[in-house]
Amino acid sequence: MNKSDLIDAMSASAGITKAAAKLALESFLGNVEGTLQKGGRVSLVGFGSWSVSNRAARDGRNPQTGKTIKIAAKNVVKFKAGAELEGSVNK
Repeated sequence: MNKSDLIDAMSASAGITKAAAKLALESFLGNVEGTLQKGGRVSLVGFGSWSVSNRAARDGRNPQTGKTIKIAAKNVVKFKAGAELEGSVNK
């Protein structure tokens, strides 16, 4: 399912226009992104939670040449599925 499919599904299930569904989805994504940028955490009980974790700098290898390269430190987004979501997928 891509963004357009999700907007269509939200519109149909909530009985709202596609424009309203698109606005709601974009608002949700923007708020999640903004919270994560500030180092916060977003948690939806039963569904899951998003958080930011720092990945330290490390040495890696170029698979073509075998040469050692430096991989810079960076922040990564992590998602942990909630119990209800995990349970519904593993029926």
